Amino acid sequence: MTAQLDPVSMVVRRRVRPGHEAAFEQLVSDLVRMLEQWPGHRGTGVIRPLPPSSEYLMVVRFDDVRLAAAWESSPQRLEWLARLEPHITGEVSIEQQPGLEFWFTPPGSPTLLQPRRWKMALVTVLALYPTSLLISLLIGPALVQLPLPLRSLLQALLIVPLMTYAVMPVATRVFRNWLKSG
Repeated sequence: MTAQLDPVSMVVRRRVRPGHEAAFEQLVSDLVRMLEQWPGHRGTGVIRPLPPSSEYLMVVRFDDVRLAAAWESSPQRLEWLARLEPHITGEVSIEQQPGLEFWFTPPGSPTLLQPRRWKMALVTVLALYPTSLLISLLIGPALVQLPLPLRSLLQALLIVPLMTYAVMPVATRVFRNWLKSG
């Protein structure tokens, strides 16, 4: 796979003007609803500041760089930014992180909403078991003469990329609503 086809996360930091928090929150809600309809959108996370900070962190994930770029240059985003301008202060920081770098909650960000661990574990098992079984059935017989550690390594080298780029993106989309529910 090329880097252009890898998932990408946009990490945006914005400071909200004092007294503008409610308007900012409404605009963020509008943005999330808009993004839910955007092609290739994988999800949005909002990390709210802990006082006395006023800096919000938003993570917007897309299927690939091309779809993220389409969002960045869209008239919808530009119109939303114009509505946002009176409510923010200071420099805006925007980073794009390809691949898996931001699929995990950063250690200093405990307020990023994650599915319950048991749900993540269950979805992982539901995705991993058939993938592992399929790989074992397809290449296991060809590797039977190899020592177990080498056989396991070769299977892991196939399973991990499959899980990362094909199976888990589909599984998290299929179970999205269930993962978000309490």
